[in-house]
Amino acid sequence: MKISCMRTDLVSSISNVSRAVSTKASIPALEGVLLKAYDGKLNISGYNLEIGITTDMEATIINEGEIVLGARLFLEIVRKLPEEIVTIETDDRMVTYITCGQVDYQIVGMSSVEYPDLPSFEKTDGITISSKVLKEMIRQTVYAVSENMAKPIYTGSLYELEQGVFRIVAIDGYRMAIRSENVDSESETSFVVPGKTQLEVLKLLTDEEENVEINIGQRHITFKIRTYSVISRLIEGTFLDYKSTIPKDEKTSLVINTRKLIDSVERMSLLNNDRVQSPVRCKFHDNEIRLSCASAVGRANDVINNDIIGDSVEIGFNNRYMLDALKNTDTDEVKMVLNGPVSPIVIKPVQGDSFLSIVVPMRLANEN
Repeated sequence: MKISCMRTDLVSSISNVSRAVSTKASIPALEGVLLKAYDGKLNISGYNLEIGITTDMEATIINEGEIVLGARLFLEIVRKLPEEIVTIETDDRMVTYITCGQVDYQIVGMSSVEYPDLPSFEKTDGITISSKVLKEMIRQTVYAVSENMAKPIYTGSLYELEQGVFRIVAIDGYRMAIRSENVDSESETSFVVPGKTQLEVLKLLTDEEENVEINIGQRHITFKIRTYSVISRLIEGTFLDYKSTIPKDEKTSLVINTRKLIDSVERMSLLNNDRVQSPVRCKFHDNEIRLSCASAVGRANDVINNDIIGDSVEIGFNNRYMLDALKNTDTDEVKMVLNGPVSPIVIKPVQGDSFLSIVVPMRLANEN
């Protein structure tokens, strides 16, 4: 194999692809990136047996071929090269020569035969959606994906296509996040995408209106983003019937400035840390929200004047869970709905139903 290409393009491609490379693998080739030079393009792949990222980049192909190079070393070498044009050449002994200006390296590669094939699958369904919208949808829900492997199904998000609505749902047992968007599709399908896969997809998505193609199979999914493809297994299992968990009543409701509530909860959060986790106590009464937090560190109080409709209620919540929900709303105001001290707190837009967050309350000890 012998190729030449632009250094900046190569750095960008290796940086993105190497996020799917194993750091410690039983198969040494999985700690590398696979380079394939054919048909006037250089294809670079990284794969850790769960997630694969692959991309095509422009290159001058002098001799076709393929090689596996250690991802970390290869990336560091290319980053440090002094000029823009890089030449990469391999010989029959798998020695790779990297030349740029007056600098040259010789590093030992591995045969591509040792590199496991990325999954291939038959497409059963698909979604086309703008990069900007998908980025918002993943960002506004992935925070609620569970990290507890005891129930693997909840370490991913439910992707659901239903009656022209594309919906992402994440649950971790203490909170739930739902983001919906109207799409031009008649498909009716649902599947669960691992949280780790979504985080990698999120890093590749931009705020542009360019389309992202999502191809769905029986056990795998591919996100096609510009020149990149992210392939991942799907999580098998039965996801919670989330619709039945959303409270239907509105015994207490209010519309509140999002930033004002975030600031107040953050002030209460100063008394909590990794070792100390006390609930934020919140009393809704007489058009006034009284927040307080008492821990071994001390005590804090705050008051927000705000219109409240319905019953008075006092409720406790985890400050971090509440902040995650509020900070991922992207609206100046939110509507909060409460149905008593032990019923989930619902946060949704003032108009429409583009998002919905639920925070399970914490039980409060009686205060003297």
